[in-house]
Amino acid sequence: MSDKKFTTTSGIEIKDVYTTVPQNSELPGQFPFTRGIQKDMYRGRLWTMRQYAGFSTAEESNKRYHYLLAQGTMGLSVAFDLPTQIGYDSDDEMAEGEVGKVGVAIDSLKDIEILFDGIELQKITTSMTINATASILLAMYIALAKKQGADLQQLSGTIQNDILKEYAARGTYIYPPKPSMRIITDIFEYCSKELPKWNTISISGYHIREAGSTAVQELAFTLANGKAYLNAALQKGLDIDVFAKRLSFFFNCHNNFFEEIAKFRAARRMWANITKSLGATDEKAMMLRFHTQTGGSTLTAQQPLNNVVRVANQALAAVLGGTQSLHTNGYDEALSLPTEAAAKIALRTQQVIAFESGVTDTVDPLAGSYFIETLTDEVEAAATIYLDKIEVMGGSVNAIENGYIQQEIANASYQYQKEIESGERIIVGVNKFPQKEEGLEDVFRVDESIRTIQIEKLEKLKTNRNNTAVENALLRLKDAASGNKNLMPFILLAVEEYATLGEIANCLREVFGEY
Repeated sequence: MSDKKFTTTSGIEIKDVYTTVPQNSELPGQFPFTRGIQKDMYRGRLWTMRQYAGFSTAEESNKRYHYLLAQGTMGLSVAFDLPTQIGYDSDDEMAEGEVGKVGVAIDSLKDIEILFDGIELQKITTSMTINATASILLAMYIALAKKQGADLQQLSGTIQNDILKEYAARGTYIYPPKPSMRIITDIFEYCSKELPKWNTISISGYHIREAGSTAVQELAFTLANGKAYLNAALQKGLDIDVFAKRLSFFFNCHNNFFEEIAKFRAARRMWANITKSLGATDEKAMMLRFHTQTGGSTLTAQQPLNNVVRVANQALAAVLGGTQSLHTNGYDEALSLPTEAAAKIALRTQQVIAFESGVTDTVDPLAGSYFIETLTDEVEAAATIYLDKIEVMGGSVNAIENGYIQQEIANASYQYQKEIESGERIIVGVNKFPQKEEGLEDVFRVDESIRTIQIEKLEKLKTNRNNTAVENALLRLKDAASGNKNLMPFILLAVEEYATLGEIANCLREVFGEY
């Protein structure tokens, strides 16, 4: 037997050999859903193959969406630029240098109409990676669906809408935590009546992991945030058996193959027990449904074609872990937004796993593995220690406000970097097997003229719309925000009058302040 100590990325020790398996007679589709939320899993229906896209203008992104749908993508995932994420119009001085860079620029309903031109919203599912301004973007999507004559009761998709991880890991928040939580629970309440098939929040571990957390921390902090949203909704008087069904999760998938699979299995079991402890009686309200994206921070700018292998490894782990939806990164994303060629290879990776590998033929094929079952238990135990600490602090909001979660992520990130620099952790092509660089010839670049185009569109919009109606709608929104009315109908009204994203966000800034 080897004397060298082996551990997962979270520091869980890996034994040389496993000879026993924890007793578990549970079947897929049965509480607590360790083995999957459907009894037939991918035999009945494959995961949704999403590709994350959005860049420069709505016109350019619309072309990419049509391309992806033609290649066999089953759902769209929209990336928004930074000004859109933090509530600034493209003509705001705060937006300079950032318009259309990391996603598409959306200033008004007019841009959303162009973004989805020729795409019937009722026939696709759309996931929007948006948080602080999620209520405004969702209102724009609803307004367009209404214009298309869609049945809102059938409209399906997801808004990320997870503000707690913004304070903890990512930073695109606008308002202080308490008004932000109010907006989120207003969305829960509104959609439970008006858009019953819409997932009103995607509680995100992805960005926690990208900020440098371990797999165990990603799991623990994500579930702690989920618990905070459950408690906020319960305090608003919502029925957990109704609203918990519309919560979904968004996890990262990194390179440690077996730890990632164990993380997904443990997540389902832990969430089932959390929802049950808070009063859920409907099993559908106890099921953890999740989208996975392969790990952006694992991609290397050095020898970028190696990323094809990393992404395939991560995608396979997500599928064996039982994901409901999957986005695979382009091999060139450490250098730029993905080119069409990289996006196509990323999608084909999923299709090869789905149709050629055989891993979808049976449910939870790794169940009963001595290693996987033990590791699932160990990941759960390690994550529970964090959850218990956060509970003692009074929950996620308090743990974020006192800096605990941020410090734990920072410590893990520092440790990871030290291991790379010392050579203890090997990154192929970076600190082992390096070579004289052969750069990629075809790298995606966003045109700097995007902001000028968006400003011209805004000027035209403000000339042609009914500005009195816009002012009245914004006054009504401000009045609702000052009281305790649900904000969603007032945001929708402002959007339908072509109030801009920045005007609506500023209206709420006046009432709630900035954090």
